[in-house]
Amino acid sequence: MCAVIPPRAKNAPSMKLVPRYERLKQLAKRFPALDPSAIETCLTMLRLSNELTAAYEAHFTRHGLSQGRFVVLVQLFIAEDSGESLSPAEIAELSQCTRATMTGLLDTLEKDGLITRVDHPEDRRMYSVQLTARGRELIQGMLPDHYRRIATLMAPLSHAERDTLRELLAKVSSLSLIHL
Repeated sequence: MCAVIPPRAKNAPSMKLVPRYERLKQLAKRFPALDPSAIETCLTMLRLSNELTAAYEAHFTRHGLSQGRFVVLVQLFIAEDSGESLSPAEIAELSQCTRATMTGLLDTLEKDGLITRVDHPEDRRMYSVQLTARGRELIQGMLPDHYRRIATLMAPLSHAERDTLRELLAKVSSLSLIHL
């Protein structure tokens, strides 16, 4: 048996046809802390985050990598380009991840032949991490397409708009960990 739904008032639009902002304003009557503009903005950021994450995951997967593995390879490539070597702790700090996570990333990259661990010449407890020829070839082959994709994504924004966007996102980001 179906539930009896009272008829809508004449000329009242169906809820699914009411713009989201109007629905949020209606909810704000029940929940005074609800700011429709803040909700819309947050939902827009979440949608963009999900879309970017999916696009990046697909891009990295085509090359047999994850985002974390890609970041490690880029950090090693930059260091190598500057004539430097990095320890696992330094890579973890540059990549903004824990040392435990870095150990797992390095283990899989080494297993796949993309990096090698080189013992420190004076301290047996330390070692540095370096790209193998295979790892260097992979990252050098990926970066032009990777940077082209980012440039294409940002092309509709002027440099001033990009600066403003970075500033606004940094402002929101600085508060997100405190309030959520």
